[in-house]
Amino acid sequence: MFENITFENPQFFWLFLILPLIAAWFIWKRNTQQAELKISSVKGFKVSGNWLAKLKPLLFLFRLLALAAIIIAMARPRTVNVSTKTKTTKGIDIVMAIDVSASMLARDLKPDRLEALKKVAGEFVKGRPGDRIGLVVYAGESFTKTPITSDKSIVLSALKSIQYSNVLENGTAIGMGLATSVNRLKDSKAKSKVIILLTDGSNNSGFIDPKIASELAVEYKIKTYTIGVGTNGMALSPVAMRADGKFVFENAKVVIDEVLLKEIAKVTGGKYFRATNNKKLEQIYEAINKLEKTDIEEFKFYNYEEKYRPWIWIAGILILLEFLLRHTLFRSFV
Repeated sequence: MFENITFENPQFFWLFLILPLIAAWFIWKRNTQQAELKISSVKGFKVSGNWLAKLKPLLFLFRLLALAAIIIAMARPRTVNVSTKTKTTKGIDIVMAIDVSASMLARDLKPDRLEALKKVAGEFVKGRPGDRIGLVVYAGESFTKTPITSDKSIVLSALKSIQYSNVLENGTAIGMGLATSVNRLKDSKAKSKVIILLTDGSNNSGFIDPKIASELAVEYKIKTYTIGVGTNGMALSPVAMRADGKFVFENAKVVIDEVLLKEIAKVTGGKYFRATNNKKLEQIYEAINKLEKTDIEEFKFYNYEEKYRPWIWIAGILILLEFLLRHTLFRSFV
């Protein structure tokens, strides 16, 4: 009965402390008003029980319950339905450029670099409700996985489906990944345009120089955050493929062109990060999430429904019932 109910004036519940005092007063008064007759023996009297006399205290109970209902009504029980509306005038458009070359299957991050990234990036997407997000994947070449969209379910589904495939030419075309991302954002009217470019290697493929792609990002006022993913030193990495299509893993040196990634971030107004393990990768996306904030205006609408009226009705019915019984069924005992 009290589920999802709040009380506007809960201080009136202190009045419940009076009810035990009223009950004690009633018992004391009832005992003092009863006349006593002292006789030596009752053997000559016929004893007969009367059930009406035993039920007479119900009249006081009805009155006490009516008082309790009035106290609850005074506390103003009500339910509240809260609806929320958010308004974002101009959010941030973000493109995540993800390296999907074979080296992203290296196991220095758990279970591997690509799967670790997909998990962290998914949480990042969920935490940007007011922004539009797109996905670009690249290896030796690049393509748009998802155009920028506000539908996060589409982005999350596309992100989940990313995996290594030999459909793309092998290699790491950082310049092409960045250029494709710029192309997705250049016509955006958002107040801020951001690229998050992640790679675990150096630019060794593609026909677009990363520096030229950086200049394009500057021209279109697109900030670029770069992330180098991979441990320092050696990592268990795919080095060959067997006849059955499975990779052969051996320890290989991690080579990330940090000079290039730092330069891209610097000229575009972004920042470079290095993720050597899963925890640091999470922290990097958390840091970017804090750096790129969207102003969201939230409106809350409260719809109150008063619930005190049923308690007034209960109190009225109990008082009426007590009055009728006192002047009918229990009339001779008053």
